[in-house]
Amino acid sequence: MGDNESRRVYEPRVVKNYREMIEYSVKNYANKVAYKYKKNGDLKHIEYVEKTYKQVGEDIKAFSTELLKKGLEYKKVILIGNNRYEWCVSYLAVTSGNMIIVPLDKALPNNEIENLVTRSEAEIAIFDKKYLDVMKKLKKDINVNLQMLICMDNVNDNEVESFTELLKKGKELIKSGDNHYDSIEVNPEKMSVMLFTSGTTNIPKAVMLSQKNICANLSDFASWVKLYPTDTLLSFLPIHHTFECTVTFLYGFYSGCTVAFCDGLKYIQKNLAEYKVSVFVAVPLVMETIYKKIQKAIHDQGKEKLINTMVKISKVFLKCKIDLRKIIFKQILDNLGGNIRLVLYGAAPMNKETIIGFNNFGIELVQGYGLTETSPVIAAESDKEKKPGSVGLALPSLNVKIDNPDENGEGEILVKGPSVMIGYYNNEEENKRAFKDGWFRTGDYGYITEDGFIYVTGRKKDIIVLKNGKNVYPQEIEFLINKIPYIKESLVYQREKDNTDTMLCAKIVYDKDLIKENLGDKIEKEYEKIIWEKIKEINQELPVFKHIKKINITTEPLIKTTTQKVKRYEELKRV
Repeated sequence: MGDNESRRVYEPRVVKNYREMIEYSVKNYANKVAYKYKKNGDLKHIEYVEKTYKQVGEDIKAFSTELLKKGLEYKKVILIGNNRYEWCVSYLAVTSGNMIIVPLDKALPNNEIENLVTRSEAEIAIFDKKYLDVMKKLKKDINVNLQMLICMDNVNDNEVESFTELLKKGKELIKSGDNHYDSIEVNPEKMSVMLFTSGTTNIPKAVMLSQKNICANLSDFASWVKLYPTDTLLSFLPIHHTFECTVTFLYGFYSGCTVAFCDGLKYIQKNLAEYKVSVFVAVPLVMETIYKKIQKAIHDQGKEKLINTMVKISKVFLKCKIDLRKIIFKQILDNLGGNIRLVLYGAAPMNKETIIGFNNFGIELVQGYGLTETSPVIAAESDKEKKPGSVGLALPSLNVKIDNPDENGEGEILVKGPSVMIGYYNNEEENKRAFKDGWFRTGDYGYITEDGFIYVTGRKKDIIVLKNGKNVYPQEIEFLINKIPYIKESLVYQREKDNTDTMLCAKIVYDKDLIKENLGDKIEKEYEKIIWEKIKEINQELPVFKHIKKINITTEPLIKTTTQKVKRYEELKRV
């Protein structure tokens, strides 16, 4: 039992493993569309493909049957590629067939792919044709375990098995009476998923998750936030990443939703409209960019006063339980497809004004917080309880506490419960470091209010300790800098001022077009002067020891992971 068991908003369906989840959804949502996408990714001659839950269930069973026939039970399987139907089928076929899935980041350079494939000790790889050369090279390497290559695209190569052909063979096996898949017992306690941490630190760790871990997280999240079989989700974040994988892909499947695959970052708004998306799983950067565009359009049309008045009117009606937001702000909502009701986001804090702004237009934003090691969600706002600025409440079956809190109640966030990982693969040293008396150390600092809301103030490893012993959380100051309308992102770091003191500096990335619109066409030196004045204003809001003393400005984006987290250690090398 967790701290917040009594605060459940919904009574969730409890599933013990993926097999149970698949069977329930395939039976109860049989004729509903599970996946929708464009054929061959062709954006010119658009032809949509729709797969029902019944078809998906048949494909999972057939693909898994063929893999089992090849003697792959208990083997590790690499999976790398775009967000696509074959990725989803492969993931569920492997895990529900007692094999271990190892999803890799599709944006990794070849040398990093080689490193992780070797470290995973995987014997099979399923991949997009883009990775054909690197996988063939690895298969020839005597130090690598790779025995079988399966391509999700049709390639004419004798060394490579075709996903489509294996699917056909699996269907024929089932027709001829092969029931190996049905007879398998899945142990929910054993490692079923191996995930490499996203690499904001130097060496990614291999996280071992069981189906019990992930299914506990699904049931927990389902008691906080409800998805309906009528919902359509847009799969846009990298699907190997645990947030997208658990919340969009697995929770979408659990709930009988339709998942549509995004055509790419620049097509988000177009895809939201064409697929009539109602739920969007995103990162703050995307939502803040969209919100800035909406605000700019309102400003350009001279409608700020009108919109503010309409917001006030809609709030009066909301108090009387009458929601007119979808009607009043129809034009704005139509730019986002007209159907969005809910945005689930994580990975970083979001600007409070953005949260309130979207809410004013009738779009609910729900923040979640977690790590790969916790399957991933530790805390989230619920459909009933929200607090902009916090990361929400600990999920019902999890216990969360603050280790060694200081005078402000701040300390490292520790968590215990069924969705905490088995441990790191082949890494006893890190396992000892990761746990304290059975509690998992998140490496995040924060505090918990009396009413149970968790606030994350920064990463333990990112804390800047000044010579006077004061702690500075760079994210807190970056958050204030990023609120400047034409600032895209920033990085706060320390530099030695002299032997007795350190000073805080900031690298600031500005938006070329927005700054021109806001401040007129100027040379960079003039922009720097104006931004410095803004920084001085921010300094006035902060205690003296948190004051920024030096800035450098640029238009070049900060180095990031595929989930848009800044790689601080690489950036610090550059500055």
